[in-house]
Amino acid sequence: MKASAYLNFDGNCAEAFRFYEKTFPGTGLHIMTQGDMNKEAKAPEKDWAIHAFLKIGDTDIMASDVFNFGYTKPAGFHVAINVDTPAEAERVFKALSEGGQVTMEMEETFFAHRFGQLVDRFGTPWMIVSAKPS
Repeated sequence: MKASAYLNFDGNCAEAFRFYEKTFPGTGLHIMTQGDMNKEAKAPEKDWAIHAFLKIGDTDIMASDVFNFGYTKPAGFHVAINVDTPAEAERVFKALSEGGQVTMEMEETFFAHRFGQLVDRFGTPWMIVSAKPS
């Protein structure tokens, strides 16, 4: 069994996933747009993602733009990214926080060499962790 995160966006899914591909050592970026499925689609919806996929480490992140039932801001969760080194945690945190909102500055905690929380410029909440050995 394997769990994956599925994110919703308000018209900027493709932009977000291209940014995430640059930020993370992801592989297998795939974006399918409304225009790919329906050549009659009009702007801006023709560029909206009906499915996006990116592999970050061992985790699959999937997403789409919300069409008919209305977009709701994400709440009640974070996408947690565990990285191997404090330097990598700092790099990822800095990249994701550009244009976003830091909700907890990157710092050392009792469980992590580096830990921080933010909401990126696309509205996705993240927790970045470089854990201490248990």
